[in-house]
Amino acid sequence: MSDLGAGFGYLIKGQRWVFGHARWFGFGLLPALVTLIVYAGALVGLGYGADDFVAWATPFADDWSSPWLGLLRNTLVVLVFVLGIFLAVITFTAVTLLVGQPFYESLSEEVDRSEGGEVHESGLSLWRELWISARDSVRILVRVAFYGVLLFALGFIPVVGQTVIPVLGFCVSGYFLSEELTAVALQRRGMVLKDRLTLLRGRRMMVLGFGAPLAVAFVVPFVAVFLMPGAVAGATLLARELTRTPEPEPVPSSPYTLHKD
Repeated sequence: MSDLGAGFGYLIKGQRWVFGHARWFGFGLLPALVTLIVYAGALVGLGYGADDFVAWATPFADDWSSPWLGLLRNTLVVLVFVLGIFLAVITFTAVTLLVGQPFYESLSEEVDRSEGGEVHESGLSLWRELWISARDSVRILVRVAFYGVLLFALGFIPVVGQTVIPVLGFCVSGYFLSEELTAVALQRRGMVLKDRLTLLRGRRMMVLGFGAPLAVAFVVPFVAVFLMPGAVAGATLLARELTRTPEPEPVPSSPYTLHKD
């Protein structure tokens, strides 16, 4: 449980860091705001076009009598819009990090610099970094989609589906959210996706303590925008902890050790 609390502590420390460095807070808001505007426009367009899309997709129901035609198509319109919101929520962080790659990398480097020690640099070109980030984000989203379908199916189990499954859903979302956010710092340290996932599995409770509360907060888009800079800062602090080399334990001296006079 100590790791769980420590993970949450890094989330709080990240928010404190950006509020103590106002310029970097504003700097980190820009990509999230741009992404939010694009997503909001897409959802508005979906809201206006969902009726036409459903009518186009269900020509077999054109001759159905009332109320079955309206019931079918209205239900499908709602499902299409809910699916759009779900996709927006699970892809928001990945797209924001991709849009703001230079911004968040600079922010992460500044956090490393303020904490002391080596400031790692990837040495890759911007386009190469964008390609790696996009490729890894797709791989993560495939994993999220798999678990999402599984949890959706388990959600139909009475009682468990309405209590345990939503909690598991936020834990899964938080775990992969942590992977996406720590990738900014860990990628600069030369770690590929497979190595990053292995590293996170080694401190699973700490990762959940960081990511699960953030996943709950990120359900609200405007909250996600304002927490994003601090989330990147906190993820950098978390990455420093995960990659820290433990100090060797001192070897106890033997009572039989001979000492020279």
